[in-house]
Amino acid sequence: MLIGNLGKDPDVQHLEGNIAVAKFPLATTETFKDRNGKLVSQTEWHTVVLWRGLAELAQKYLHKSSLVYIEGRLRTRSWDDKDGNRKFATEVVGDNLIMLDKRSDAGASGESGGMEGMGGNDMPMGDPGENLPF
Repeated sequence: MLIGNLGKDPDVQHLEGNIAVAKFPLATTETFKDRNGKLVSQTEWHTVVLWRGLAELAQKYLHKSSLVYIEGRLRTRSWDDKDGNRKFATEVVGDNLIMLDKRSDAGASGESGGMEGMGGNDMPMGDPGENLPF
Protein backbone atom coordinates (compact mmCIF):
# COMPACT_ATOMS: atom_id res chain seq x y z
CA MET A 1 0.00 0.00 0.00
CA LEU A 2 1.47 3.33 -1.06
CA ILE A 3 0.25 6.92 -1.00
CA GLY A 4 2.22 9.33 -3.11
CA ASN A 5 2.46 11.75 -6.01
CA LEU A 6 3.16 10.93 -9.65
CA GLY A 7 6.57 12.10 -10.81
CA LYS A 8 5.36 12.43 -14.42
CA ASP A 9 2.33 11.73 -16.58
CA PRO A 10 1.60 8.00 -17.02
CA ASP A 11 3.24 6.41 -20.06
CA VAL A 12 0.49 4.27 -21.58
CA GLN A 13 1.08 1.68 -24.29
CA HIS A 14 -1.21 -0.84 -25.91
CA LEU A 15 0.09 -4.37 -26.32
CA GLU A 16 -1.08 -7.06 -28.71
CA GLY A 17 -4.81 -7.58 -28.28
CA ASN A 18 -5.24 -3.89 -27.36
CA ILE A 19 -4.23 -4.54 -23.73
CA ALA A 20 -3.38 -1.24 -22.04
CA VAL A 21 -0.39 -0.94 -19.70
CA ALA A 22 0.59 2.25 -17.88
CA LYS A 23 3.89 2.99 -16.14
CA PHE A 24 4.86 5.97 -13.99
CA PRO A 25 7.16 6.95 -11.12
CA LEU A 26 5.51 7.48 -7.73
CA ALA A 27 7.14 9.49 -4.92
CA THR A 28 6.35 8.63 -1.32
CA THR A 29 7.65 10.85 1.46
CA GLU A 30 8.23 9.97 5.10
CA THR A 31 8.73 12.77 7.62
CA PHE A 32 10.18 12.20 11.08
CA LYS A 33 12.15 13.97 13.80
CA ASP A 34 15.85 13.21 14.18
CA ARG A 35 17.71 12.98 17.51
CA ASN A 36 17.88 16.78 17.73
CA GLY A 37 14.15 17.21 17.15
CA LYS A 38 14.63 18.53 13.62
CA LEU A 39 12.08 17.43 11.01
CA VAL A 40 13.63 15.27 8.30
CA SER A 41 11.86 14.24 5.08
CA GLN A 42 12.91 11.24 3.02
CA THR A 43 11.45 10.64 -0.43
CA GLU A 44 11.48 7.21 -2.05
CA TRP A 45 10.69 6.63 -5.74
CA HIS A 46 8.72 3.59 -6.93
CA THR A 47 7.92 2.45 -10.46
CA VAL A 48 4.20 1.64 -10.72
CA VAL A 49 2.71 -0.53 -13.47
CA LEU A 50 -1.05 -0.69 -14.08
CA TRP A 51 -2.83 -3.02 -16.50
CA ARG A 52 -6.06 -2.94 -18.53
CA GLY A 53 -8.84 -0.86 -16.90
CA LEU A 54 -6.52 0.70 -14.33
CA ALA A 55 -4.13 1.74 -17.13
CA GLU A 56 -6.98 3.38 -19.03
CA LEU A 57 -8.12 5.14 -15.85
CA ALA A 58 -4.57 6.42 -15.31
CA GLN A 59 -4.38 7.68 -18.90
CA LYS A 60 -7.67 9.54 -18.58
CA TYR A 61 -7.38 11.06 -15.09
CA LEU A 62 -3.83 10.98 -13.75
CA HIS A 63 -1.10 13.51 -14.44
CA LYS A 64 2.20 14.65 -12.96
CA SER A 65 1.76 15.46 -9.23
CA SER A 66 -1.58 13.58 -8.89
CA LEU A 67 -2.01 12.19 -5.38
CA VAL A 68 -2.96 8.50 -5.41
CA TYR A 69 -3.36 5.47 -3.18
CA ILE A 70 -1.96 2.33 -4.81
CA GLU A 71 -2.41 -1.19 -3.55
CA GLY A 72 -0.51 -3.98 -5.23
CA ARG A 73 2.41 -6.36 -5.22
CA LEU A 74 6.12 -6.17 -5.95
CA ARG A 75 7.51 -7.75 -9.10
CA THR A 76 11.22 -8.01 -9.83
CA ARG A 77 12.35 -8.50 -13.42
CA SER A 78 15.80 -9.22 -14.76
CA TRP A 79 17.41 -8.97 -18.19
CA ASP A 80 20.80 -8.76 -19.85
CA ASP A 81 21.76 -5.38 -21.30
CA LYS A 82 23.57 -4.94 -24.63
CA ASP A 83 26.94 -5.49 -22.90
CA GLY A 84 25.80 -8.74 -21.29
CA ASN A 85 25.43 -7.25 -17.79
CA ARG A 86 22.56 -8.56 -15.68
CA LYS A 87 20.05 -5.78 -14.80
CA PHE A 88 17.20 -5.85 -12.28
CA ALA A 89 14.10 -3.72 -11.81
CA THR A 90 11.54 -3.92 -9.02
CA GLU A 91 8.09 -2.53 -9.81
CA VAL A 92 4.79 -2.17 -7.99
CA VAL A 93 2.06 -3.90 -10.00
CA GLY A 94 -1.11 -2.09 -8.95
CA ASP A 95 -4.26 -4.06 -8.18
CA ASN A 96 -6.20 -1.15 -6.68
CA LEU A 97 -6.09 2.59 -7.27
CA ILE A 98 -7.87 5.43 -5.49
CA MET A 99 -7.39 8.99 -6.69
CA LEU A 100 -6.98 11.31 -3.72
CA ASP A 101 -6.95 14.67 -5.55
CA LYS A 102 -9.88 16.96 -4.84
CA ARG A 103 -12.62 16.98 -7.48
CA SER A 104 -11.86 20.62 -8.32
CA ASP A 105 -8.36 19.54 -9.36
CA ALA A 106 -9.89 17.35 -12.08
CA GLY A 107 -11.73 20.32 -13.54
CA ALA A 108 -8.56 22.39 -13.52
CA SER A 109 -6.83 19.80 -15.70
CA GLY A 110 -9.60 19.99 -18.31
CA GLU A 111 -11.28 16.73 -17.36
CA SER A 112 -14.90 16.60 -16.32
CA GLY A 113 -16.91 13.98 -14.56
CA GLY A 114 -16.40 12.15 -11.31
CA MET A 115 -13.08 10.78 -10.26
CA GLU A 116 -13.24 7.24 -9.04
CA GLY A 117 -10.84 4.50 -8.11
CA MET A 118 -10.96 1.13 -9.78
CA GLY A 119 -9.72 -2.26 -8.73
CA GLY A 120 -7.92 -4.73 -10.94
CA ASN A 121 -11.26 -6.36 -11.70
CA ASP A 122 -12.55 -3.04 -13.11
CA MET A 123 -15.15 -2.65 -10.37
CA PRO A 124 -15.69 0.95 -9.19
CA MET A 125 -14.21 1.64 -5.79
CA GLY A 126 -16.01 4.95 -5.35
CA ASP A 127 -14.83 8.41 -4.44
CA PRO A 128 -12.57 8.49 -1.37
CA GLY A 129 -14.83 11.16 0.11
CA GLU A 130 -18.08 9.17 0.02
CA ASN A 131 -19.41 7.20 2.96
CA LEU A 132 -18.18 3.63 2.76
CA PRO A 133 -19.60 0.73 4.79
CA PHE A 134 -16.28 0.12 6.55
